[in-house]
Amino acid sequence: MERRNSLTFRRLYGGTAAQPDVIINLPDKKHLVIDSKVSLVAYERYCSTLENDGNGERHLKDHIASIRTHVNDLSKKNYQDLYQISTPDFVMMFVPLDPALILARQNDRKLFVDAFEKGIFLVCPAILLFALQTIATLWRREKQNANAMEIARRGGALYDKFVGFYEQLENLGTCIRKTQECYDDSLNKLKTGRGNLIRQVEMIKKLGAKSSKSLPYDAIEDEDRLLPEVETPSLESTSEEEEEF
Repeated sequence: MERRNSLTFRRLYGGTAAQPDVIINLPDKKHLVIDSKVSLVAYERYCSTLENDGNGERHLKDHIASIRTHVNDLSKKNYQDLYQISTPDFVMMFVPLDPALILARQNDRKLFVDAFEKGIFLVCPAILLFALQTIATLWRREKQNANAMEIARRGGALYDKFVGFYEQLENLGTCIRKTQECYDDSLNKLKTGRGNLIRQVEMIKKLGAKSSKSLPYDAIEDEDRLLPEVETPSLESTSEEEEEF
C-alpha cells in the first residue's frame, strides 16, 4: 500500500488477466483502475523493421490492432466484482512507452475517442502523471467542498439551536412577568384596601388575641397602625359582675 498526493494506490503483484495492476482509491468509495498488460510486441517489430528495411506498415497496423483489442478486452472485464471495489467510471489503460501510444494516436485518429466511449482512458507515462495530478486536485476540491458542506450543516444546526435558546428565554421572561404579576396581585390583596388580610388580623390582635409575634412595621399600612386599642374585659372582672348580678 502506498500513499501519494492524498490518493491511495494499491499495487497488485503477480496479476492474472482478470486482475488490474493498480487500484487508486477515490473519494466517496470510488476507485480508479490502472491496467498495463497491453502487448507491445507489434510495436517492437515495427521499430526493428524501420531500422532494417524501413517498411513497417504491416507491424504498425498490428500495433494499433493490438491496442484496440486490449481496449475491447478491458471494457468487458468487471473489476467491480474483484476486491470489493465499486464500479469504476473508467479504466486507465497504461502504455509504458510514450512513443508507442503517440504513434498509434497519429495513425488512428479515433483511437482515443472509441476507447473513451467504452470506458477506457489511454495513458502513457507523461499523460498518467498529468492525470494523477488532476485527480489529486479534484480530490482536494472534493474534500474542501465536503468540508464547506459540513460547515454549512453545522452552522445551520447551531443557528437552529440558538433560535430555540432565544425562544426559551422569551418564554422564561413571560413566565417571570406572569409570576411578578401574580405576586403583586396577591400582595395587594394581602395589605391594601379596607378589607385586606393584614388589616383584619391586626384588628383581631387589637381586640385581644394572644400572640408572641408581630408583623414587620412596614407591612402595616399607616391607617392600620392608628387603630384604637380595644379594652377587653378580664376574666376577674367578668366573674365579679356575674356574682353581683
